[in-house]
Amino acid sequence: MPNADIFTELSLVLVVVAGISIVMRMLKQPLILGYILAGIIVGPVFLNLIHAKEAFDGFSEIGIALLLFIIGLGMNAAVIRSLGKVSLITASVILTLVGGLGVLVTHLFGFDIQTALVMGIALFFSSTIVILKVLSDKREVSRLHGQIAIGVILVDDIVATLAMVAVAAASSGGLTPTEFLPLLLKAAGLAALLYVMGGLIIPKFFKHLAKSQELLFIFAIAWGFGVASLFGAAGLSHEVGALFAGVALASLPYSIEMSTRLKPLRDFFVVLFFVSLGETFVFDNVQATIIPALVLSAIVLIGKPVFTMASLGGLGYTRLTSFKAGIHLSQISEFSIVLVVLATQTGLVDERASSIITLVALITISLSTYLMKYDDVLFTKLHPVLAIFERKQPKERRQKRGLYTAILFGYHHGGHEFLQLFRDMKQRYLVVDYDPEIIEHLEVQGVRHAYGDATDSEFLEEINASHAKFVASTIIDRRVNLLILSYLHRHKNDVVFVCHARTYEDALELYNHGASYVILPRFLGSDYITTHIKRHGMDKKAFDQFRARHIVSIGRAVVHSESH
Repeated sequence: MPNADIFTELSLVLVVVAGISIVMRMLKQPLILGYILAGIIVGPVFLNLIHAKEAFDGFSEIGIALLLFIIGLGMNAAVIRSLGKVSLITASVILTLVGGLGVLVTHLFGFDIQTALVMGIALFFSSTIVILKVLSDKREVSRLHGQIAIGVILVDDIVATLAMVAVAAASSGGLTPTEFLPLLLKAAGLAALLYVMGGLIIPKFFKHLAKSQELLFIFAIAWGFGVASLFGAAGLSHEVGALFAGVALASLPYSIEMSTRLKPLRDFFVVLFFVSLGETFVFDNVQATIIPALVLSAIVLIGKPVFTMASLGGLGYTRLTSFKAGIHLSQISEFSIVLVVLATQTGLVDERASSIITLVALITISLSTYLMKYDDVLFTKLHPVLAIFERKQPKERRQKRGLYTAILFGYHHGGHEFLQLFRDMKQRYLVVDYDPEIIEHLEVQGVRHAYGDATDSEFLEEINASHAKFVASTIIDRRVNLLILSYLHRHKNDVVFVCHARTYEDALELYNHGASYVILPRFLGSDYITTHIKRHGMDKKAFDQFRARHIVSIGRAVVHSESH
């Protein structure tokens, strides 16, 4: 189909993607893997449907830019300040050890030291797209391990940008200090400009922009791509420009709305990125590339999690947080392929290098997706062995031991109402959260608090959660609440557990597992349950009666919603 237009090519590619996605969903497999397989099928090896390669590469670049822009919109300054040191140290450990092993192994396979160095650096990068997609699908972006992983890949992106600039400069004889200094000054100048515009100028116009959701959407796209293009014109990366564009607007109250409206557009172009990644795979000279690719893949899949756990464990994080953060970093990045391809084009590296790195990308992205999906199962099996990566007294458990009548998990979404309730009833309470900004706020307010992950059973042991008479969770994640509930029931049967849920179905599942009361923001508010507690106290029988009435009401609501 050499004469086919881009519309036809795109239509056929999307049909293949849709078909494979349906099959992957039926098999309960990650869709990301389906997108890559679709790329291989539509590529030159099988159907050879893509001839407008430049157009598809452009689509991929747009997807990456949109993804990074949305990441920037969700950036929290307090989180960056809190986890910046952790992310930098962990990224440095990975770069030194994984990159060093990559250089050594590649050199042993007969590549010159220059090629080995580029490939070693390429192994360091982890895929922003893959990690964010999986974290988003699992609703774990705001979890502690998710925040750490995001922090590390942000460092990755900065290093990747510098590496690509250096490689590009090598084609003209290298990057001298006199050439590098102006580049740094440009970056600093653009960052300062964005800070002024995002903090002082743009907020004045946003009240008018926000009156129309369509106008807000158009402005967000224009701003993101405009800033990205400005960074590109300055000799910097479009991707970094898109990230900075998002960060500049992150503090605005409309950032969530912009992010929500942009996500469908992002998903479309990100799908095309994965298709393009699969399409680049060729089976030529597999014999010469398969063994080096497998060895390098093993370094990434095993080395990155191990070195991450060692780093985070040394910094005082629990084995659960360290393990999950490490697992999410166990692949190489789209930047890895771009870097090696660019280095090949400039003549810095052997031509075989790009084939090997592409194969490593396919192997590690595919396998790491499964590792991330089943990280809880893996952690359960490896839990005893992982103790070597944890201090006796991790940071997340450095709390004063004590017995609490009431424990609150999560301070958002009505947490302050529960806190006021505990104070009015003169109950000994503890507030648990893993958001550094919330922890800082609670510290200033003199609220008894603990920094930790509600899904970590050892952390629950440390705070003596099983001794509480009343446990509340404002966390909206069904899975997290089920894990807390499971722990409480294993240790105590008469505890009152109140939590939040997104949907009627989630609420019914939580009730089936023994929740005393489930708050549905669209159904009943926190003030309703706190009023009940004020009238009846923490009496389990009163909650059982209240619970029965609520189940009947939810059942009626479900029937009503299904009938419409």
